[in-house]
This record gives sequence, C-alpha cells and structure tokens, in this order.
Amino acid sequence: MASSGRPAAPDRPAAASDGFPVPRTARYVWYGLLFVLGALVGAAGALVQAAWLPAGLLLALLATGGLFYGGLRATGTQAGVAAAGGGWLLAVVLLSFGRPEGDGVFGGGVGELLFLFGGMGVAVMCATLVRLPRPPR
Repeated sequence: MASSGRPAAPDRPAAASDGFPVPRTARYVWYGLLFVLGALVGAAGALVQAAWLPAGLLLALLATGGLFYGGLRATGTQAGVAAAGGGWLLAVVLLSFGRPEGDGVFGGGVGELLFLFGGMGVAVMCATLVRLPRPPR
C-alpha cells in the first residue's frame, strides 16, 4: 500500500528496541508491576537467604538477577531494571530496620551483607547491559 502522505498520529506508540510497538501506558504498567515484583522478591530473598544460608543466598541472588534481567527484557529500557531495583531496595531496607523490641529480619551477619551488596551489584550489571540486535530471520 502506498502512503497517503499524512503525518503520523501523535498517539501512535513508539517502537521498542526489538521493533514491536509498545504504548506508553503499557510501559508504565510494566514499571509498576516490576516495582511490586521487586518488593516481593526482596522480601522473599531476605527470608530465604537467612533460612538456608549458602543455598538460600544463591537462590535469592539468582531470583534477584532473573527479575532485573527480566525487567530489562520486558521493557527494553534500563528504567525496567530501575523500577524492579527500587522495589527490591525498598523492601530490603524496610526489612533491615528493627522494631523497638529488637527483633528484625536481618541479624547483621555476612549473608545479609552479601545479599544486600550482591543484589545491588546484580542491578548495576543488568542496568548496564547492552541490548544486542536480534539476528534476522
């Protein structure tokens, strides 16, 4: 079909990095969903890494990395990693605060520090990944 020469509609969605059109509102929904998933993965990781120290820490960091990389792939931008990382960091920081009675999720050991700094390192690595173009079909 030949083009009619009309300018493109202003509400037309921008193309994502893989060529598929993604509406702006759908991308914002993804960011909100990734923030909530980040908070859930952060809370679950905080509990799992303390329960089964060597294997639980590895499992928590793998889940964190999967979420951050999934956020990058789902949105096509580093903002997807930042949204998931923001929810994860909020959950981990809130769980690290103790109550006035003295009980808290984190006991202050090496595993908790590895989870905190390892998760932040994974977020930085995923945010700085370069999206390679897809090979032609």
